[in-house]
Amino acid sequence: MEESVQTVWEQIEEWVLIVYRWFTTDFAIGGHPFDLVDIISLLVSIYLLIYVSGKFRKLLVNNVLTRYNLDIGIRQSIGTIVRYLVLVLGFTVIVQSAGIDLSSLTVLAGALGVGLGFGLQNIANNFISGLIILFERPIKVGDRIEVGGVNGDVVNISARATTVITNDNISIIVPNSEFISSQVINWSHNDRRVRFRYSVGVSYDEDPEQVKELLMEVMDEHPGVLKNPAPDVWFTEFGDSSLNFNMMIWTSMYVQRPDDLRSQLYYLVFKKFKEHGVEIPFPQRDLHIRSGDLPVELKNHNGISTDKT
Repeated sequence: MEESVQTVWEQIEEWVLIVYRWFTTDFAIGGHPFDLVDIISLLVSIYLLIYVSGKFRKLLVNNVLTRYNLDIGIRQSIGTIVRYLVLVLGFTVIVQSAGIDLSSLTVLAGALGVGLGFGLQNIANNFISGLIILFERPIKVGDRIEVGGVNGDVVNISARATTVITNDNISIIVPNSEFISSQVINWSHNDRRVRFRYSVGVSYDEDPEQVKELLMEVMDEHPGVLKNPAPDVWFTEFGDSSLNFNMMIWTSMYVQRPDDLRSQLYYLVFKKFKEHGVEIPFPQRDLHIRSGDLPVELKNHNGISTDKT
């Protein structure tokens, strides 16, 4: 019994000795000796730097910059740039304080550069594109954009990608390089006011002046249509089956929901036209057959006229 207990204690002592050696064995990093405790402290410091910089960015965006009545996109851009600066400066201070000479890591930096040139090319491209977006601000948080078939609102711009929310509440992650190398439609780059054109057709029997008056009444009654700039009605063409008009509408409320505004206005237009007896035509075609020798089934078919020559 005593021998088994002694054996257990010897194994425990052996394990303790191994752990002690792990914690006291020096590793050379950047020409400076490190033990395991130093490495753990370094990693914990870097983690805390990342965590604190994220909290500082949220505090800056949501509490400090809100006092200056800045747009949400501007606040997000400033917060992200400040966080990058804090990360770079903090990482430099932590590494230097740990005794690592950054100038001795030139070989590692060269290897990293080769890696960026081959395997990490897309990541580097997206990161640099993200910096360009933050500084030049072709898009910003809150903008309504269209790029690569994606249509939605920008909710976040990170180092690698931008998050866009569609009207169906679907999050689409778009690489930042898409906004630099592709054509981007920004509905709210300079101003939240945009103009939509909604087409309406009426019968040839209707008075265009009356149609314009009724459409103006519809637009004036809708709260989502801006009064300045004022809406207007354009007589666009004499169509095959109808007189065609465009309702020219300025709005800032429905930038994210143009189809919703179209639907609401069309409901009001149909109701207004019905009240005043204005006809909305359906497509019509007249078929003239220039031959007297028609099959029996065509002669008996309604809607077909013949023009014998």
